Amino acid sequence: MNPRRRSPLLPLLLLAALFAGPLIAGEDGNNAAGEAVPLQALRAFTEVFAKIKSDYVEEVSDETLLENAIRGMLTGLDPHSSYLDQEDFKQLQEGTSGEFGGLGIEVGMEDGFIRVIAPIDGTPAQRAGIRAGDLIIRLDDTPVKGMSLDEAVKLMRGKPGTPITLTVVREGEEKPIRITVVRAVIKVRSVRSETLEPGYGYVRITTFQSRTGEDLKKALRQLQEKSGGRLRGLVLDLRNNPGGVLSAAVEVADAFLDEGLIVYTEGRIEDSELKYTAKPDDLLHGAPLVVLVNGGSASASEIVAGALQDHRRAIVMGRQTFGKGSVQTILPMTNGTAIKLTTARYFTPSGRSIQAEGITPDIIIPRLRLQRLEDEGTGVKEADLSRHLENPANNGNGGAKDRQTPETLATRDNELYEALNTLKALVLMGERAQAETR
Repeated sequence: MNPRRRSPLLPLLLLAALFAGPLIAGEDGNNAAGEAVPLQALRAFTEVFAKIKSDYVEEVSDETLLENAIRGMLTGLDPHSSYLDQEDFKQLQEGTSGEFGGLGIEVGMEDGFIRVIAPIDGTPAQRAGIRAGDLIIRLDDTPVKGMSLDEAVKLMRGKPGTPITLTVVREGEEKPIRITVVRAVIKVRSVRSETLEPGYGYVRITTFQSRTGEDLKKALRQLQEKSGGRLRGLVLDLRNNPGGVLSAAVEVADAFLDEGLIVYTEGRIEDSELKYTAKPDDLLHGAPLVVLVNGGSASASEIVAGALQDHRRAIVMGRQTFGKGSVQTILPMTNGTAIKLTTARYFTPSGRSIQAEGITPDIIIPRLRLQRLEDEGTGVKEADLSRHLENPANNGNGGAKDRQTPETLATRDNELYEALNTLKALVLMGERAQAETR
């Protein structure tokens, strides 16, 4: 008898006990009363286990088979539930803190391929031209079909400075595109801000991390100081933001609300039923707010956009969002691994479920690429006429025609340009309404 060939009887008995234990009906309320233990399914499982142990071309350890079984149980549930071995668990913890190794894309599974939810700003993937919605079909020369999401992610991660070629299928392109991305240590700056025009601020949130709420408050203070202590309006950019930490999304929405429900979750267990409400104060003091979203805005981004839209605190502009309305809980195991399990659905304050639907913007902005045209200039203006009277406000320094026009926001980012114009209109309407009531 081959001493290396162990009888699978012991692991099979342990396996049967493991599976049968939680399936006894009526004790925990989660199973229907009188539900029978699925002995046929357990028998099939143990038969497959035994066949692999005895007939597979290479010897496979019990530990490997059981781990694969666990992975299969989770990945078969939905695209977001998964098993995290010790390395995966560590990388997840690094990712939520804002620094990790890889390409800089948020991905999910779709029909056996890898769908790009969104590239993260300032990362190798974004610089190389990877877009939200791209379908990855090959990693270097390895087909993605048949891989688990974890396997694909492991291939995309690697030593900083090493390249990987992604073959992607993109809407509007007739043939697959090959894009080479050089791996790097990804250091994500969650919040960026700038002044668009005097009094009008811009905040871009690339992903929701543990410090995002605190960083947003700091950015708002800096913008307000530059604007003399108060902003007239703000654009909050959540485009291509794949989500992240739920508590960070709650903090961001809370920053613009005085009171009311932000989001609530519903699940099968009591711990999954939660409600998050806003606390005073609105850090913008009621100034108009426009939120930009697109198909790469997912999960936590949709929580923020949905809450501000339901409370009529913001105008949401852009394109339909991704539609991820489920909550994943990280459940650490005793051996240093963890499972990421979908435990609840979340709902906006008005009771909308975003799952597979997304947030519909108040104002749709189609995806366009604008090109600036030179003035064809056959029209004649007063300033062009010989001996025209000067405008006294110009003090003899010429007029608007003497000023050079830099690259405009419209050609650099048309969606942001439209958001800024909408913001200005909201500010003007508010100021006129206040003037009429005085």
